[in-house]
Amino acid sequence: QVQLVESGGGLVQAGGSLRLACAASGRTFSLSAMGWFRQAPGKEREFVGAIKRSGGSTDYADSVKGRFTISRDNAKNTVYLQMNSLKPEDTAVYYCAASNSNYGQLTKGGMYAYWGQGTQVTVSS
Repeated sequence: QVQLVESGGGLVQAGGSLRLACAASGRTFSLSAMGWFRQAPGKEREFVGAIKRSGGSTDYADSVKGRFTISRDNAKNTVYLQMNSLKPEDTAVYYCAASNSNYGQLTKGGMYAYWGQGTQVTVSS
């Protein structure tokens, strides 16, 4: 089994920045791609970004391109989400997810076998 624990959420003003971290433990040798998703109140969960195991390939939702950056430190089994120029519409619970594969539709939640408990990000206007 794999456990994922997110941290770094909080309250920030519009235009500000936050960095989320997701630490993996357990059978981490099996992990490949990692992703971030978010869910705002009354809305469906949506893809934010993903990074393959090597860290050399990333993908982002159009709504966050140019503002958010995903990175990972495989030695620490940790993936990060740097969020800059935050907007009120970025307010959501952010979830980290881990896949056993580096391939497939990494924008889809079904590709991920493990999920964190989520961390709240609130952006005030």
